[in-house]
Amino acid sequence: MAQFKVGLTGGIGSGKSTVTKQLRGYGIAVIDADAISRAATAAGGAAIEAIVAAFGAAMLDQHGALNRALMRNLVFKDPEARQRLEAIVHPIVQEQMGLQAAQADSPYVVYDIPLLIESVARYRPQFKRICVIDCDEATQISRVQLRDQLRLDEVKRIIASQAPRQLRLQHADDVIDNGAGVDLPRLRQQVQEKHELWLALSEKDRLHKGLS
Repeated sequence: MAQFKVGLTGGIGSGKSTVTKQLRGYGIAVIDADAISRAATAAGGAAIEAIVAAFGAAMLDQHGALNRALMRNLVFKDPEARQRLEAIVHPIVQEQMGLQAAQADSPYVVYDIPLLIESVARYRPQFKRICVIDCDEATQISRVQLRDQLRLDEVKRIIASQAPRQLRLQHADDVIDNGAGVDLPRLRQQVQEKHELWLALSEKDRLHKGLS
């Protein structure tokens, strides 16, 4: 039976890890595209050989993993470099997401994909729902600077490289507000509400498929 799939996304610093941790606590399978990508570009990862062939060994750090800061600077300056990197990493991520989904047995499956909206034409047909964690830019900047110790211009550059906030919201079936003024209890309440909604919709979908 086809799975009830929920795509979860949001800009950097929006709070995706907090939301997915709570969903995992409910027993929901969460497939983390960024974690798969990081594993593929770690030392000995599935993407390393192709990255060296495409960009040279100088793009690796002292441990043999992708030098993420160096690559980030390159792809910001060179769109063709971004395309070459995506052509290497994306098929690996897609394959691993499929393998993890095949092992999932929760009522619905959440796909945590930071750049979902940037590839929405590919992903929209797969998902019954797209949920956006919404956050104002000032709060994003504050969180990312605190978490990653990045300069203001670096954070703004990352935000500018991602889909605009309004575009994310245009594609959202569901929205979780995690911007300024939203405390942890309110965030958790919203996640619980979405969890209950997706449980109900997944059950309705299952019954519909059973009767059709």
